[in-house]
Amino acid sequence: MKVILIENVPSLGKTGDTVQVAVGYGRNFLIPKKLAVEATPANLRRLEQEREVFLQKGSKEKQSASDLAAKIEELPCTLARPAGEKEKLFGSITSMDLQKFLEEKGISLDRRKILLPQPIKALGSYSVPLKLHPEITAHLKVNVIAASPEVKDKP
Repeated sequence: MKVILIENVPSLGKTGDTVQVAVGYGRNFLIPKKLAVEATPANLRRLEQEREVFLQKGSKEKQSASDLAAKIEELPCTLARPAGEKEKLFGSITSMDLQKFLEEKGISLDRRKILLPQPIKALGSYSVPLKLHPEITAHLKVNVIAASPEVKDKP
């Protein structure tokens, strides 16, 4: 079955692509979720008319993603966490922690776009890739330092 993609579908194609998929995948998943339409002659003509709009929309998204990437790469990210012996953290730093840090800096980003293969569990400097666009990946420099122990006064 041939379908025209309305939205970007990972591992299948970008908006406006005409792709061949299994009949069940097209009818039961892509079309009901409004990710694609069937590639009929009428839909193909409409696609040709709208191709320019797709290209402009794609270039705007790519430009905004590259601007955001430049902003993220300049951003200093220092996180203080309690650590034990051998510079090992009590707990870990996950993509949710990085998402919260970015939101505090005014950058709204889905945590699934933060490509952290495993949580950070030790002190040090790390480079975490952020997939902002299919063609643009920014790298956030994360510096994990030991939190100063809080001194409690005895009454």
